[in-house]
Amino acid sequence: MQTTMLKCKLHRACVTHSEVEYEGSCAIDGRLLEAAGIHEYEQIQIYNVANGERFTTYAIRAEDGSGIISVNGAAAHKANPGDRIIICSYVELSQQELVNFKPKLVYLGENNTITHTRNTIPVQVA
Repeated sequence: MQTTMLKCKLHRACVTHSEVEYEGSCAIDGRLLEAAGIHEYEQIQIYNVANGERFTTYAIRAEDGSGIISVNGAAAHKANPGDRIIICSYVELSQQELVNFKPKLVYLGENNTITHTRNTIPVQVA
């Protein structure tokens, strides 16, 4: 049996560009791709905190250290510059692989700089 698990996320990334006429769906600063473990052309899910949109696209590499998060092509209709988004990738794992699996969680602040990383999400309390 396979289970779909959260592989990684870039939490509260700020959209810097929204380009309808640009090829490629979501350009992400290369350093952020590496920090999260997202591969170029990998399928990603984007959750827009600003408007509730949720959509599937793929990652392309933006200039390292640029802070760019550019939502492109048809996806540009779902996110605007300044919107906060969560970018996630998922993986299929066997029951054996689940035993030691931990996701890479990358938290972003101003200018899409990394504030901290974790591999667990705190338990939600009332």
